[in-house]
Amino acid sequence: MKFVEEFQNPRLVRSLLEQIRSLAKRNVTLMEICGTHTMAFFRHGIRGMLPKTVNVISGPGCPVCVTPTNVLDAAIEVGRRKGVILATFGDMVKVPGSRSSLEIEKALGSDIRVVYSALDALRFAEKEDGKMVVFLSVGFETTSPGTACTVLDAVQREIGNFKLIVAHKLIPPAMRALLEAGEVKVDGFICPGHVSTIIGSEPYEFIPKEYGIPCVIAGFEPLDILQSILYLLRQIDEGVSKVEIQYKRSVRPEGNPVAKRVMSEVFDVCDSDWRGLGRISESGLELKERFREYDALSIFDLDLGEAVEPAGCSCGEVLRGIKSPTECSLFGRACTPSKPVGPCMVSSEGTCAAFYRYSGGATKR
Repeated sequence: MKFVEEFQNPRLVRSLLEQIRSLAKRNVTLMEICGTHTMAFFRHGIRGMLPKTVNVISGPGCPVCVTPTNVLDAAIEVGRRKGVILATFGDMVKVPGSRSSLEIEKALGSDIRVVYSALDALRFAEKEDGKMVVFLSVGFETTSPGTACTVLDAVQREIGNFKLIVAHKLIPPAMRALLEAGEVKVDGFICPGHVSTIIGSEPYEFIPKEYGIPCVIAGFEPLDILQSILYLLRQIDEGVSKVEIQYKRSVRPEGNPVAKRVMSEVFDVCDSDWRGLGRISESGLELKERFREYDALSIFDLDLGEAVEPAGCSCGEVLRGIKSPTECSLFGRACTPSKPVGPCMVSSEGTCAAFYRYSGGATKR
């Protein structure tokens, strides 16, 4: 499949834009809930192509960004323990906790390692049998099945020096929380493609049914995104609300049954704290009781304290879509990719990082 050529065809882009302009009769606000979509919008200049009546904002679609500071603080505390290797994804290393970061702790001597998956951390545990390997596991439904499979692998292979700090979160409950808060009027949702390959379209059905807001699950190429916007504008124009799948080459209504089954085998759904959104009911995952021996917080008897946000940081408002990054007083000045204050400037999927990289950094205010 030659997706790069097929989904970036200039002629088709122009055709879709013409159709979008014909339907963009009134002001609408669309929200995307995916860090990869955030970067795609900026990388391809899609916002600048759209009519001024179509406003696209970013929601809490970056898993690194929504992880609260108290989870980072717990990971830092675990990493300071003698005989412990703390492994996590690269973006998490630079995210500031309330007083330090994993990057700083690594410089001070803690054994902090960057991995691409939970399985990489398990391999460290297998090789370093004299040390405890703790994996700080963040992510939405996209990465949760991989973490679950790794836990089952650890059980089967009896690797006892592998533990987890589980910070996985679920997207649909966060979308409900945004709607219930009512801080931003959203006329349509561009739903995340990667997450939806796992959960399918069914978990979003409550949005059109209860709130009358259309949803479209989108892919990541320019034509995917523009076609998804067109689908949303058609629904709005016709006065209908439903969940449509634009990303049909990867997403089925039922999702991935195998991935969902392994998630439910290892995890229970629980209430969870989100940066900027607070505690959201049934929006997180925790290890089932029979796997609690792999729970690092229990092993080290750590209780997550209160999450402390950096002074002046607007990441919470950016994640809720009520502020643009350039409306934060720290953006491009005290907070830059080389010296971030908040996670939205750290993560490769963060809205602030996208604004800084593609909109001229501090010069665009």
